[in-house]
This record gives sequence, structure tokens and C-alpha cells, in this order.
Amino acid sequence: MTVDAVSAPTSIHTGSTTDPASRKQTLDGEVFLRLLVTQLTHQDPSNPMDTNEMIAQTTQLAMMEKLTVLADNGTEAFALHMRQAATALIGQEARYEDADGKTVTGIVTKVSFDGPVPQVTIGGKDIALDAITGISTAPTTTPAADASAAA
Repeated sequence: MTVDAVSAPTSIHTGSTTDPASRKQTLDGEVFLRLLVTQLTHQDPSNPMDTNEMIAQTTQLAMMEKLTVLADNGTEAFALHMRQAATALIGQEARYEDADGKTVTGIVTKVSFDGPVPQVTIGGKDIALDAITGISTAPTTTPAADASAAA
């Protein structure tokens, strides 16, 4: 049995803004389905494709699609976990190293989710969540301690 060449979908091109990993996953599923259809349309009627082989190929396609969905769900869960972790830092004392390699400590006052990695604001400066090197409970002062310190 021969299989005709399958052309790539026209949506895949050099100037695409789609993530390369997602393009490849889409291309794999589309190419697999096109190959199966091409095999079925060009098969020899006197010697048709084995139904077991066709079922196995269809099962492989379904498994690949489910694995893609599972990977996407894992990515979304990780992103949600990072957002929860960043939000929990508000009001906490956090440490990070600045561009000069000095350790800077300050209170996390704000969180931003604009980029792929949440940004926390420490001392007016936005720091990527994955650049935080340590966390501790923010120091608290009580009115009684303030009064005794003033006396």
C-alpha cells in the first residue's frame, strides 16, 4: 500500500504567533488524521485495510489528544498554584537578590499577574515570584511595645 504525501496545514508558517509546542501538537493530530483518511481513500478494494490496524491507529490518535489535554490541564494547575503562592505572600517579608547580588528584604505589598510568572512588589520594585529566595512573617508591633519603647 502506498500513501500519498500529506501537505502541512496552511496555518503553520514562519510568521505565526502561535507557540511552537502547540503548533507541533496540532500538526501531529491533523497529520495523523489526514494520513488515516488518505489510507482509507486510496486503499485497494480487493485488499482493504485491516480493521484492527485502523482501530489501533484511531486509539493512538485519541490517546494523543487526551495526553495533550492532560498536559494543558497540568500547565493551568501549575499557573494557578503560582498565583495562589504569590497572593499568599502579601504582607509577608520576602528576600531576593538584586542585580548587584545584594540581598534585599522587604514587605510584599502587591501582586501582579500580567506576565507568565507572577510579579510581587517589594519596596516599590516588581520582582518575579521565582526570584524570591526567602520568606518570613512580617514583624509586627503592638501598641504596648511602642509605648514602652518611647518611654
